[in-house]
Amino acid sequence: MREICVGHEWSFGKNRAGNLDLLKKLGARFDFNVIGILPVSVNGTVVSSTAIRQAVEKGDFVKAAEMLGREYTILGTVVRGDNLGKKIGYPTANLSAHSEQFPPNGVYFAEARINGALYHGVVNLGYRPTVHKGNPERVLEIYLLDFNRDIYGEDVEIRFIRYLRPEKKFDSVAALARQIDVDVRQARELCAA
Repeated sequence: MREICVGHEWSFGKNRAGNLDLLKKLGARFDFNVIGILPVSVNGTVVSSTAIRQAVEKGDFVKAAEMLGREYTILGTVVRGDNLGKKIGYPTANLSAHSEQFPPNGVYFAEARINGALYHGVVNLGYRPTVHKGNPERVLEIYLLDFNRDIYGEDVEIRFIRYLRPEKKFDSVAALARQIDVDVRQARELCAA
């Protein structure tokens, strides 16, 4: 190694005891250059992975995008689910996220990128309380508008465009399906706009 660049508050080692000063001493001893990057601020907030995660957790995608320098997205691989969406007329792609920070649970109008092509859809993020009891796993699933293709095993990148509503428990699967009708209709209106 000839050179290493790290953030000004970067730490390493047991109990995060190593810091930039120690790294510089090690660089002098083992003949490598150390560059400490000064803090970067956007609108008065110091950019850090923690600040970005906090913005995403709050659903503040504008702030997250400002700090990232790009739109906030989640990348995941399509995995098999329980096929309930298909049974009620709304087949969804269930995603296994690649170590991503999730926004708040709820239903979103979103854009999906699959093999370079863009599609719009409705995302449900949460525990699906109408169909799961007990302590289920948090699920990220998207119903893609006007889409009918097998994409199991493919990577999908999701961009959250607009929060539509909170996740909620319905009295029946039929009531859930009626709400999904409303969500999809709203998504189509947003596409048209």
